[in-house]
Amino acid sequence: MIVNIICSVAGLIVGLVAGFLIARKLMEKYLKQNPPINEKMIEVMMSSMGRKPSQKQVKQVMQQMNRNMK
Repeated sequence: MIVNIICSVAGLIVGLVAGFLIARKLMEKYLKQNPPINEKMIEVMMSSMGRKPSQKQVKQVMQQMNRNMK
């Protein structure tokens, strides 16, 4: 009876640790393939909408995006 409980708890802990490590590895791979948005991407996006962004506008958009991501 006690052995079954200990094995179940140990299996749960091992499963959680393995799941965390696998999810972390997959997330790192995804971010490497699809990097987060940067200032150059914002400039291109604003230019495609027909406006020439200033550096100040680009920095403001980056700050807003970073604030919303947290």
